[in-house]
Amino acid sequence: MNSILRCAVICLLGLAAGASAAADLKVWTGGPPPAFALKDLDGRSHQLSDYRGKVVLINFWATWCGPCRDEMPSIQSLKEKLAGKPFVVLAINLDEPESRIRTFLSQMKVDFTILLDPGKMAAKAWDARILPASFVAGPDGRVRYSLVGEINWDHELVVSRIAELLPASRN
Repeated sequence: MNSILRCAVICLLGLAAGASAAADLKVWTGGPPPAFALKDLDGRSHQLSDYRGKVVLINFWATWCGPCRDEMPSIQSLKEKLAGKPFVVLAINLDEPESRIRTFLSQMKVDFTILLDPGKMAAKAWDARILPASFVAGPDGRVRYSLVGEINWDHELVVSRIAELLPASRN
């Protein structure tokens, strides 16, 4: 009987953890998002305004950040689950050498956009002091959700919360 009770408690804790996954996305109460103009690893410039009409996951990260590394596969999975939809990931690395980022990416297979934040100016503007720090902007460019810390981005509740922001498809 004791092992059945223990199993039930573990199952309930698992359900509670899953239910809290989407709750970890905090509704954004700040004002307009700070502008940024950052280069990717190929030297192309990106601005948040370039992505109007799309839902954008903005994720501040570093290679030395364990939780950042841990959540990257789930970010990639989220991107894959929303493939073909107006959704993009902008992963903003905090002031690390390109060689270190490239080495890391050679081991971590992701295909979302990596942006460089030399001097941490974007991180400061977005108040991303603890990593990972993430923001979800809607198609209108307004930030809808924020999160400090790691989350399972491909959890069904998180995916559905982000999918709700996607613009309705035109027929």
